[in-house]
Amino acid sequence: QVQLVESGGGLVQAGGSLRLSCTGSGRTFSRPGMGWFRQPPGKGREFVASSSWSGAGTTYADSVKGRFTISRDNAKNTVFLQMASLKPEDTAVYFCAARRLTYSSASSFQSEYVYWGQGTQVTVSS
Repeated sequence: QVQLVESGGGLVQAGGSLRLSCTGSGRTFSRPGMGWFRQPPGKGREFVASSSWSGAGTTYADSVKGRFTISRDNAKNTVFLQMASLKPEDTAVYFCAARRLTYSSASSFQSEYVYWGQGTQVTVSS
């Protein structure tokens, strides 16, 4: 069983920054590809960013390219999402997710993620 716990959400003004963290635990958690997704109010969940198991490969949604950065610390089983130049449209519940396979690549497809955190709220005021 794998557990993912996000932290770092909150309220920030437009143009500000936040850093989200997601720490994984469990017997089978061993360097999987990791992703961040978000669900804006009244909308479906969407892809934000993804990292390969090593961190060398990353992908981003067009809407966050150049503003968000995904990174990871495998020694601590933690993945981060550094968010800068935040906009009101970034307001959402942010979820981290892990792929099942060890040493897996980055992916933007939700169907390839089998473990999900409980989500953390990010609110950007204008």
